Amino acid sequence: MIGRDEKQEEVTLKVVDRRKYNPDGSVKEGVVIEPEPKKADPTEPAPKAEATPVVAETSADHNAKLDEGIDYAPDLSEDADDGSDIPGADNPASFVNFLSTLATNAAAALGAVPHPATGQRTLDLDSGKFWIDVLAMLRDKTNGNLHEKEARLLDGLLADLRMQYVTMVRATEEKLKAQAAKKFSGADILGKK
Repeated sequence: MIGRDEKQEEVTLKVVDRRKYNPDGSVKEGVVIEPEPKKADPTEPAPKAEATPVVAETSADHNAKLDEGIDYAPDLSEDADDGSDIPGADNPASFVNFLSTLATNAAAALGAVPHPATGQRTLDLDSGKFWIDVLAMLRDKTNGNLHEKEARLLDGLLADLRMQYVTMVRATEEKLKAQAAKKFSGADILGKK
């Protein structure tokens, strides 16, 4: 072969089948299936966590925060935990980092964070809804296949982003109503002159 060193050894690869089951569903020879770890008893009361009060934000509050440059994007950390219990969390191509990317796109579309390229906060409800729908689709498609903390993170992100979307839709509706009220009087609407 052209450009090949004759003194180099051939590379050999060994392929090992690590599947535990045969195509018919039976367990392969020599494979030991470990029992799943015992889950918490549902009849046993769970330790109570302190509830954090949820305060509704008005559109005026949101606009004031945007004007002041306050960044209140959804907290992607969910816990103060560094994510060490989530498998592969340190990997840049991990599921958690992928969720973070999608959530950042949604937050940017909803005006919660400035756009990375322009530095400007914009409101694009259609794009925000699209990214929220993508996260919801991922939650549905990965149901039962995620680490417990990954599932909690995804549910928390979806809840936060959906609340932000609803807040922004309501704020937009209120703003449109106010503009319409300034533009038209009651006499215009009722056809009186």
